[in-house]
Amino acid sequence: MFRYTVVIEKANGNYSAYCPDLPGCIATGASVKETVERMRVAIEFHIEGLKAEGLDVPPPTTIADLVEVSP
Repeated sequence: MFRYTVVIEKANGNYSAYCPDLPGCIATGASVKETVERMRVAIEFHIEGLKAEGLDVPPPTTIADLVEVSP
């Protein structure tokens, strides 16, 4: 099982997400929870498509962390 990093951004009235290790794999949702669930489905679909085309599935390499700074 792979664990991919997903970046979630607040947009105008919703959220959007993408996976840096899977270019073109994106999702949107009304909440963070919905966006993450849609992203999970999008990643699975993306990987199925890569396999169907005989392409390698990129392993997860992106790491994210939070950095605290004073405003």
